Amino acid sequence: MYGGASRMAVVGFDVGFQNCCIAVVKSGGIETVSNEFTDRCTPAVVSFNSKSRSIGNAAKNQMITNTASTVSHFKRLHGRLFQDHSVQAEKASLQYDLVPLNDGKVGVKVMYLDQEHHFSIEQVTAMLLTKLKDIAEANLQKKVVECVISIPSFFTDSERRSVLDAAKIAGLNCLKLMNDSTAVALNYGIYKEDLPGCDENPKIVAFVDMGHSALQVSVCAFNKGKLKVLSTAFDPYLGGKDFDQRLVEYFCAEFKSKYKMDVKSKARAVLRLTQECERLKKLMSSNSTDILLNIECFMDDKDICGKMNRAKFEELCADLIERVMVPLMTAVEQAQVRLQDISAVEIVGGATRIPAVKAQISKFFRRNVSTTLNADEAVARGCALQCAMLSPAFRVRDFSITDAIPFPVSLSWTSEADEGKSCYEIFGRNHPCPSAKMITFYRSKPFVLEAFYSDLTLLPFPEAKIAEYKVQNIQPQENGEKAKVKVKVQVNASGIVSVSSATMVQRGSLNKSETTEINEIYSHDGSDDIDIEDKIQEANIQHSVDKENLPKAQCPPMEKEQNQTDALSMNGEVNNHPPDAKKAKMKVKHVVLPIEETFTQQLPKDCISTYMEQESKMIQQDCQEKERNNAKNAVEENVYYYKHKLEGPYQTFINAQDHQTFSELLNGTENWLYEEGADQDKQTYINKLEEIHKLGKPVQNRYQESILRPKMFEELSAKIQSYMTIMEEYKNGNDSYGHIDAMDMDKVRVCVEDTQVWMTNIKDSQDKRTPDQEPAIHSTQIQEKLQALNNICEEIVSKPKPRVDSPMEDNIQPERPHNRKSPENVTMEYTDFVQNEAKNSHANI
Repeated sequence: MYGGASRMAVVGFDVGFQNCCIAVVKSGGIETVSNEFTDRCTPAVVSFNSKSRSIGNAAKNQMITNTASTVSHFKRLHGRLFQDHSVQAEKASLQYDLVPLNDGKVGVKVMYLDQEHHFSIEQVTAMLLTKLKDIAEANLQKKVVECVISIPSFFTDSERRSVLDAAKIAGLNCLKLMNDSTAVALNYGIYKEDLPGCDENPKIVAFVDMGHSALQVSVCAFNKGKLKVLSTAFDPYLGGKDFDQRLVEYFCAEFKSKYKMDVKSKARAVLRLTQECERLKKLMSSNSTDILLNIECFMDDKDICGKMNRAKFEELCADLIERVMVPLMTAVEQAQVRLQDISAVEIVGGATRIPAVKAQISKFFRRNVSTTLNADEAVARGCALQCAMLSPAFRVRDFSITDAIPFPVSLSWTSEADEGKSCYEIFGRNHPCPSAKMITFYRSKPFVLEAFYSDLTLLPFPEAKIAEYKVQNIQPQENGEKAKVKVKVQVNASGIVSVSSATMVQRGSLNKSETTEINEIYSHDGSDDIDIEDKIQEANIQHSVDKENLPKAQCPPMEKEQNQTDALSMNGEVNNHPPDAKKAKMKVKHVVLPIEETFTQQLPKDCISTYMEQESKMIQQDCQEKERNNAKNAVEENVYYYKHKLEGPYQTFINAQDHQTFSELLNGTENWLYEEGADQDKQTYINKLEEIHKLGKPVQNRYQESILRPKMFEELSAKIQSYMTIMEEYKNGNDSYGHIDAMDMDKVRVCVEDTQVWMTNIKDSQDKRTPDQEPAIHSTQIQEKLQALNNICEEIVSKPKPRVDSPMEDNIQPERPHNRKSPENVTMEYTDFVQNEAKNSHANI
């Protein structure tokens, strides 16, 4: 399935509410990457302190010790204003402070480099993406730039744009934002070999993803090489953390009555209890008996204990388990399929491991659920596959993906005639994605289009407005009539809505008999390449609509017969005009019009540039702090290393005076490290390390030489003995060395004798030295002497014997071409020769 050279990195990031997962594509397939802690899941946590940032596992370890400046569970804050009710509700459950930024969006307040900082959610997510990028680069050994990032399917336009801004700040080019459930479906379907053909009924599969914070459901149709998302449904506020919270609430009440403790009064206590409750929940997934909860020194140095079993847990979470049914029902209804049409139900996400949740899903679909996909890695693997499809570095089997839009999107504008507001639902719920539609307006001056979500009841957040688009530079026709403006509205592969282009059609002089214009709506779904062209005849039309997608109250039924002359304008007027009015020939010129975009929540370009500079400085600060800590750790390691060695094997390799001096230095450095040396710059630690090495390295070298030197002497002695043996055999006339010239063998003798004398003298000199003195000879010098001996002698003694030609070979005459014998004749002659030899032998006997 995979092919091509890996010129580029192909990476998929599953950025979760609690944990993140990274998958990369290699020539052997998809591989899930482990971080520096050999953990496949990296916590979505960023911690700030006086010197640097910590991200991932290191940051999670500071959640209790550095509570106020450790940021987690920030995924729901993307693209939100501080005053949103959803933000205020989320604020109560967070251990760090949220603040409003200058643009009204939500930010986090932390202490960083001993100063108060306010970071946007885009910046915090960019920090996390930077960490994930570093992990991927360490695994691939190449730079990572292009990627695919997962998002919940219920993310709105502002949230999606916020994630893309975060990727830019992190220096990533996000090729696509991919819905979690769609990534899971791709990971499932691309490996299936038994999918029905394109002309057959598709295989319907339901995917249920319940993670730490949300429940997502999708119903998908599979054909060979094709995936189409039929529907999506979700509950953004139902996940594993809600089950954890029920346990927290239960034990808070129990400890208040049992130990008189107000757990909620201390943030650290709540965090510790939450971590223990999460562990307890996981244990109950595989054990139905009572499980103990014990926390030492919980509050006021008191130990606490409690217990819980699965039956009690399910009783506490009965309403949460019941809520699982609602998205399941919605997804099936929206997909317009029957339960018996669904071939399989695949579940992923950590919370689907809860037995009651799994049983509820199975109960609804009336079948056993399947767990063939990795619950934690399925989304990241799907993203990596999508990245491979979009990358020229890999060749992946053809597999088309048609996603679905979760919320209906409408356009509104003001009419030139009566200044009234008109509204049109451009994309309905579960409309195929990516898609584009072309709408024609008749205008004489610039106008504004406003994109918004049609149904507020479906949104997880109250903000309906998406963006405003001002179409500029519109001028009337030469004859004074309104200009024809064609506007393209699209939702791209990342699910982001935009007015991508506007074109003014300029015409020449019109025939006076022409009283009608053609208003065109083109709809194109990039997933299945279907073109729809509706032509509506109208006079003095203000704008156009797609009658299939308009709400029934706004779009009365229209006939398509050729003799139909009634057409509907957006203000409800009916105009009667002959449909076959002749048109004069005219020149047509298309002029591209500028569009001024105003987004509700997207960051301005200059703001992104500023954030990128800040991120670069913070990365540099992190690197400097890492180098400083490494230097400090090196000093500490060497102090303990030499203190231990001086009491053991190094003791005999240093004299008493130097031993005392070195010990004093080590003890003084140890005390310094825990006092004024606890927070010094990198160079100070380097200088301290040089002082230690100045006294320690000679001792270490003498000890190592005492081990290596005898081995090298033994190896050199063995080689000398080997060459002396060869010389003795040569002297005794051994045929193996008879072909060697006497002068060459004399060279061997001289070299061996000289080396023998050198080794004897140098060993005598070394034997006179004490272990605490510098050695007379180093092992490297012995190695060089051995190499010199081999260079001279080995080539001579290993010289091959000269080749001696056989006498029979000398008498062989080349056969003339015309006297060549066939194989049969050669065989017969050989047989006669053997028989004659046999007769002669008998005669002689």
